[in-house]
Amino acid sequence: LSRQDLNQLLDKIKKDNKLLVEEVVPGIVSPGNLQKILGNLLKEGIPIKDMETILETISDYGSSVKDTEMLTEYVRQALKRTITRKWSEDGQIRVITLSTDVEKLIINSISKNDKGSYLSIDPELMQKLVTQLIEQINKLKGEINIPIILTSPFVRGYFRKLLDQFYPNSVVLSFNEIDNSVQIQALGNVAI
Repeated sequence: LSRQDLNQLLDKIKKDNKLLVEEVVPGIVSPGNLQKILGNLLKEGIPIKDMETILETISDYGSSVKDTEMLTEYVRQALKRTITRKWSEDGQIRVITLSTDVEKLIINSISKNDKGSYLSIDPELMQKLVTQLIEQINKLKGEINIPIILTSPFVRGYFRKLLDQFYPNSVVLSFNEIDNSVQIQALGNVAI
């Protein structure tokens, strides 16, 4: 998504909701940070057609939350109907879950510095985790086309970044991104 694409998108929305656009950009978020948020969504296959919801969510959280990764997570949760529609089939969403121990391991491995937070996980544990996940995915090859891993909201972004290195074609969703109109079917569980 280029800056020119962003400007065209904002101009289009201004026709119907000028006040919202002017309130959010650059009042709450800079054009560059909005571009990062939209880029994060597109990178994970989330459509950005519902710009009104995206901007309203940034308006709601952007005053207190400046981290674009965190704002992306809030926007994803606001787009849960879109996300659910994209990844569900026949009223179900089929997923691989993470055990409580794996979630705790990830949470305890989060480090922060002046540029934000990142996952600082022991390489040996990381290898075990990735191996377990790939085993689960391989077991389900005939049942699912695209692996969907379901995590808690806090863990989702960190786990997504971890998987990008090893299994970039997988989808990582949080419980808060799935509309309650569908049934969650856990086909596997990653434990270490």
